Amino acid sequence: MARILVVEDEPAIAVCLEGDLKLEGHEVEIAGDGETASLRVRQQPFDLILLDVMLPRKDGFEVCRELRRAGVRTPIIMLTAKTQEAEKILGLELGADDYVTKPFSPRELRARIKAMLRRAGGELPETYRFGEVEVDFSRSELCRAGKPIEVTPLELKLLAAFMRSRGRTLTRDQLLDEVWGRGTYVTDRVVDNHITHLRKKIEPEPSRPRYLVSVRGLGYRFDG
Repeated sequence: MARILVVEDEPAIAVCLEGDLKLEGHEVEIAGDGETASLRVRQQPFDLILLDVMLPRKDGFEVCRELRRAGVRTPIIMLTAKTQEAEKILGLELGADDYVTKPFSPRELRARIKAMLRRAGGELPETYRFGEVEVDFSRSELCRAGKPIEVTPLELKLLAAFMRSRGRTLTRDQLLDEVWGRGTYVTDRVVDNHITHLRKKIEPEPSRPRYLVSVRGLGYRFDG
């Protein structure tokens, strides 16, 4: 499941895209203008943005330029009725990752989205190293400074979730969905407790975390 922002000012197209993507299991949010889209991406992390070019308030090119200048690396697929090659080149030069011309095949768009998410998320390597820590996911082992550290399967899932979203803030709800599973009743306090235990195993100074950083009012970020 991915969090996808659909930026489209034509309600009929937006609703169709939302329904199609939700059937694929994705979480979808709609923004009807460029200014709202730019604001939402800065407020919440998304895994992918479907960005129409012709938008009120700010067009797709301006939104794309703004986000890339702000350091936002979220994959962007631009949607447009324009067919001129120059328009496509402009979008790609501004930082878009792909370009789909309307009218498009829903099947083709789904395939492009899947390919983009694979490239962006990628599979974690069998062995992941940061600082003095080495995590071997194939053997479910964690070592620190060459010494084995006991780690639970849930702690490994937490680490994997953070590593896949390295540098991005994950809310407690996002961690609950990805690690415990959607629909599982677990309190935020349980998430915090697991983070505390995990810090003791990977941080040089657990009371002053360097890798699993708290983002006040939002959640946690992995900087490994």
